Amino acid sequence: MPLITIGFGILLIVVGIMGYVLPETKSWTALIPAALGGVFVPLGVLALMEAMRKHAMHLAAALGVLGFLTSLSRLVMSLMKGTIQESPSTPYLASMALICLLFVGLCVNSFIAARRRRQALDETARS
Repeated sequence: MPLITIGFGILLIVVGIMGYVLPETKSWTALIPAALGGVFVPLGVLALMEAMRKHAMHLAAALGVLGFLTSLSRLVMSLMKGTIQESPSTPYLASMALICLLFVGLCVNSFIAARRRRQALDETARS
């Protein structure tokens, strides 16, 4: 999962840079996905160390949830205002929401699998 975290971080950095560079109107807020990705990458590197894995991955998952909720709420606000189609940030917000949602789903799946492995080891040790 640490390498997946690094990969998702790089993906978010690319989305953030594209969101800033490609549209004609520049906005610093377009770099928010890049900032989130810039946190994911070091967390993934920290998670490569066995002693830090659990803490780093839980923090990355929590930030993924925040990233998803933030981008989704901005999309919903644009939809409610009726500006979703004219906003140049819409595809980048949608990309960030999707990337964060996929990441959190993979994290939850990994956490469940890790718990099942620990429980199986505990049951084997007791036998």
